[in-house]
Amino acid sequence: MREIVAGLAAVVLLTACGRSPSIPASTSTAAASPATTTPGSPTATAEAPGSAPQSLESAYERVITDVLPSIVQINTKVGLGSGIVYDTAGHIVTNAHVVGEATEMNVTIATGGAPRPAKLVKAFGAGDLAVIKVDRPDGLRPAKFGDSGKLRVGQIVLAMGNPLGLSGSVTNGIVSALGRTVSEPQSPESPGATISGAIQTSAAINPGNSGGALVNLAGEVIGIPTLAATDPQLGGGAAPGIGFAIPSNTATDIAAQIVKNGKVTNSHRAALGIRGSTVIGATGQPSGVGVASVEKGGGAEKAGIRAGDVILSINGKKTTTMAALSEEITAYKPGDQVKVEILRPDGDTQTVTVTLGELKAE
Repeated sequence: MREIVAGLAAVVLLTACGRSPSIPASTSTAAASPATTTPGSPTATAEAPGSAPQSLESAYERVITDVLPSIVQINTKVGLGSGIVYDTAGHIVTNAHVVGEATEMNVTIATGGAPRPAKLVKAFGAGDLAVIKVDRPDGLRPAKFGDSGKLRVGQIVLAMGNPLGLSGSVTNGIVSALGRTVSEPQSPESPGATISGAIQTSAAINPGNSGGALVNLAGEVIGIPTLAATDPQLGGGAAPGIGFAIPSNTATDIAAQIVKNGKVTNSHRAALGIRGSTVIGATGQPSGVGVASVEKGGGAEKAGIRAGDVILSINGKKTTTMAALSEEITAYKPGDQVKVEILRPDGDTQTVTVTLGELKAE
C-alpha cells in the first residue's frame, strides 16, 4: 500500500452509506507557510480574527448563517449526499459519485423546507463533479465561491453538509495542506476519479458530506469535500483530521461549462489515451498497467502502444497501478511529451515518446 503523508492512511468516498472500499492516496509536497485568517476579508487571504473567543465565535455564527441556506441535501434511490446552490436558475454543483447512476433525485435545503425534484444536467466522472437542476428554483440562494488559488495552509475553514443524513451539519478545522493528488476507489462501473490539486483539511467530514462546501471565514466556498482518509490499522476506520476537497476554482470551471454547454468541453487535463487495469506480477504484487485498448488517434496509439502492452513507468516514475498512472498523468498538460516504458507481450521492453492529449468528458 502506498503511503499518504507519513502513515498508513487511505481515502474513501464520502458516500452516505460509507460502503466504498478504501485505497491509497498519493501526495505532493505542500508549502506550509504559517497563516491566519480573519472574517470579512475579500477572499481567503484574510488574517485571523482577534484572539478573543467571542470574536471567533461570532465569525463562525455569521458564516454559518450566510452560507448554510446555500447547502442542500441530495437524495437518490440508493443514498444521499450534499450539494451547493450554484445560481438562481436552480443549478446545483455536487460530486458525480453522489449522483451515481441516477438521473432524477430530490433536493432539500439544509435550513429546511419540502423536498424539490431535480434532474441531472451532466456528470463529469473523471473529475468527480456533476451539476443537477431543481424544477422549482424559487427561494434558492446561490453560494459565493472564492478563489481557491489564494488559499494558504493554516487558514480556518468550515465543512458544511449532511453527514450521515444529519442535515445542515457544520464542523471546523484548518487547511492542512495544498496540492495533494488523490485517487478514488475503482469499481467495475467506474474507473475512479483522480483529483489533482486537492485541498487537505482537518475539518471533520463523514459519509454524506460529499458534494457539500468547505468554506472560509469570508463566507466563500473554497472547496467541495469529496474524500475522507481511513487507517488500515484501525480496521479501515476513520483517520481523524484527514479529508480532501476539490478546489473551488476547479469546481466552478467545470460547472460553468456544464451549465453553458450541457457538457464539459475542456477538462484542462492531460490524457495518455488508453484504457487499462493494474497487472499483478508473479510475486503477487502490482507490476504495471495492462493496456486493454487504445484511443483511436490518441497519443498512445500514435506512439505505437498497443493492447496487451504493460506500462511500467512514465518519465522514469514507476506506474505499478492504474491509480499511480492516473496520478502521474495529472502532473502534465495536454500537449506535453512523456517517455513511456512499456513491456511488450513477447517480453521486450521499449521506451516510446507520447504526446499527451486532452482528457475527454464521457
